[in-house]
Amino acid sequence: MTVRTTPRTTRRTTLLDPAVAQAMSAVSAAAKKGLGDPALAELVVIRASQLNHCAFCLDMHLGIARAYGVSEDRLDMLAAWEEAEGLFDARERAALALTEAVTVLTDGFVPDDVYDRAAAHFDDTRLAHLIALIVAINNWNRMMVGRRIPPGGHTP
Repeated sequence: MTVRTTPRTTRRTTLLDPAVAQAMSAVSAAAKKGLGDPALAELVVIRASQLNHCAFCLDMHLGIARAYGVSEDRLDMLAAWEEAEGLFDARERAALALTEAVTVLTDGFVPDDVYDRAAAHFDDTRLAHLIALIVAINNWNRMMVGRRIPPGGHTP
């Protein structure tokens, strides 16, 4: 196994404009509230953060998920949710599939079958909030990864 290392030769800013942070936080909060399922929201943001390799967001949201009562088994198996039979219900699996499709956009779009699967479990309002949450965490991941913000330093 090859470990990828990137030398740090460039100074990166840790600055995040307060108005930008406030706006991004407002979108995240509104999406989570509209989804109406805090534990599922954390599974979604953790999965996107895994895909985006965002250590800061993983550290933060794993702690929040535990506070909402998400089990260690489910957190341990989240990266392999498709193979983790019995740990995630059909609704969660549909949300996680949509999370991966929106996060990765492999074909440049979300496949109809993935969207339809999610739409079967969420009404239009909740589905809109789920998509907004996925977009919001992807924005946060890119803000943190782009600046190489290390894990820790957040307040629960």
